[in-house]
Amino acid sequence: MRARDLLTDFPTVTLDTAVLEAARLLADQDLPGLIVVDESGLPASILPGTQVLRLAVPGYCQDDPALARVVDERHADGFLASLNDRAVREALPARPRELPVTDPDATALELAALMARTHSPLVAIVSGNRLLGAVTLQALLDGLLAQ
Repeated sequence: MRARDLLTDFPTVTLDTAVLEAARLLADQDLPGLIVVDESGLPASILPGTQVLRLAVPGYCQDDPALARVVDERHADGFLASLNDRAVREALPARPRELPVTDPDATALELAALMARTHSPLVAIVSGNRLLGAVTLQALLDGLLAQ
């Protein structure tokens, strides 16, 4: 099984896309993450949904989870409002990591190794200078377990 066999069209965002818009895209389409593309339409980064949450959740709640319990429900349910006027670039790690990108000929094992190594729930598939789509963790596992 090759990447081309598991490939699906996948939505993209740019570094300047509003994080709230990205969060809506993640939620509306039940996506594990998004491909962030540069000006030429090629992958610049992968934005896992957890990074969106990391940007939205107050630092004091991340540092001490017990503090999250003392926030009243009305305010606790509204923490995504902190994403207003923030761009995707702010949700990405400060230090760039290995980009989970490969070609359509990558094997299932290569995809799995890349996902594991980069902690990414998806791999962007590029051929030449064109983004073809992505292979998600779900598609990879479905394909492997169906054999």
